[in-house]
Amino acid sequence: MARYTDSVCKLCRRERQKLFLKGQKCYTEKCPVEVRSYPPGQHGQSRRAKVSEYGIQLREKQKIKRLYGLLETQFRNYFEKANKQKGRTGENLVKLIESRLDNVVFRLGFASSRKQARQLIRHRHVIVNSQLVDIPSYLLMPGDIIKIKDKSKQLDLVHNSLKRVKDHTYSWLSIDKASLSGTFIQLPDRADVPLNANEQLVVELYSK
Repeated sequence: MARYTDSVCKLCRRERQKLFLKGQKCYTEKCPVEVRSYPPGQHGQSRRAKVSEYGIQLREKQKIKRLYGLLETQFRNYFEKANKQKGRTGENLVKLIESRLDNVVFRLGFASSRKQARQLIRHRHVIVNSQLVDIPSYLLMPGDIIKIKDKSKQLDLVHNSLKRVKDHTYSWLSIDKASLSGTFIQLPDRADVPLNANEQLVVELYSK
C-alpha cells in the first residue's frame, strides 16, 4: 500500500498551520511551524502572486486529507460516498472521516496522533464491541464501544497520551480512562468538530 514517507512536518509548514501529525512534538517549542511558519522548499519565503480560486480550493482539500492521514483515492472515495447521502455533502464528508476508527482512537486520547493510532490498531491493540479490529479505516456506528485490549493496557504510549488529554472531551464521544474504553455515541455535528478547514471548498473543487 502506498504511504507518505517524507517529513510530516513539511506538510504542516506547507499548510501554514499545525496538523498535529507528529504526536507530542506538536505540543512543544520544537514544532517546526513555531520556528518556520513559511512553506518548505527554496521558494518558501518568496512572495508569490495571488492564489487562484482553484488554488484555494486545492489547499483546503490537501489540508483535510493530510490532517486525517488519507491518500487521494481514499479521500475521493469518502467524498463520493458523502455525495450520495442526504444533507450537505461537505458535512457528510467530515462525519464520515471522523467516524474512522483511527480518528476516534486519537480523539479518545489513546494515541497522540492519528499515525500512532493507526499503529495501535494495526498491531492489534484495539477492540471494538468485543471484537479485535486491525483496520484503521473501519467506520464506527453510533453505540460502538472501543477498548484497549487487556494485554495492552500497560503500554506507555497510551498512558502518556492520556496525560495530555486531561479534561478535553467531545460531545459525540464518552471515555472511561480507568478501563481505557470509550463509546462512539453519535455522528458529530459539524459545528462540534475542531477542524480548521472549509470543506465546502472541497465540494466545489470536486464539482468542477
